[in-house]
Amino acid sequence: MQIQLISEVSDTNYLDELSKRWSLIHSDSDVFALVWTGERLELRKTDEPKLGAIFVDWASGRVAHRRKFGGGKGQAIAKAVGLNKGTVPSILDATAGLGRDSFVFASLGCYVQMIERHPVVAALLDDGLRRASDDIEIGGWVKDRVQLLHASSHNALISLADTSDYKRPDVVYLDPMYPHSENKKKSALVKKEMRVFQTMVGEDSDADGLLAPALELAARRVVVKRPDYAGFMAGHTPSMSIATKKNRFDVYVKAAMK
Repeated sequence: MQIQLISEVSDTNYLDELSKRWSLIHSDSDVFALVWTGERLELRKTDEPKLGAIFVDWASGRVAHRRKFGGGKGQAIAKAVGLNKGTVPSILDATAGLGRDSFVFASLGCYVQMIERHPVVAALLDDGLRRASDDIEIGGWVKDRVQLLHASSHNALISLADTSDYKRPDVVYLDPMYPHSENKKKSALVKKEMRVFQTMVGEDSDADGLLAPALELAARRVVVKRPDYAGFMAGHTPSMSIATKKNRFDVYVKAAMK
């Protein structure tokens, strides 16, 4: 993929490494830029500098606040994946994005594998994972519990299901991009990220095709995060739904579907 690759420091080795890993090619004409500040990797939209930068930060800010004060295993998302005192499921987050939900799962003790098929988003996620792994407070368990894969979600789910020595996750978690409602109030950060990502990445128009391979791969259940106004994925009625103020989690329990 072509994008501007910019280093604000003289040492470009890290940026060069990431560009090779995620097959990113520098283009002066692209409006998006991946910028290496010497501390972190940022995504910027060069024709709208007031939007600011997008980056992955698991060690501070909103994500850290949620880890400390977000409700722990009592959160709707934790209940949706079946996390309770006696069960700590392994989770494959097949549409990881910036990894916020994956981080919640890992912070609650789950082993998490993340798939992100867009190379720019994957590079941001990779960088955030690196910095989180180096953090004194959370680095130990991040290293032990979180793994990043890079592949098309569809292809990866099918490929993993066909791999005999792959240990299937208890849960496959899906949170594809969905057209947002103009009537819904969003935070400034969410609006910025949605605007940038929908321009760069586009909508997951093929997301419905994820449900069948996810059900094939998951050992126990598939959880689909949806806006409260959205229909069921692929028109498939879930075993149950857990609603929040803005979203809901549609849960497809495999035992209940047999």
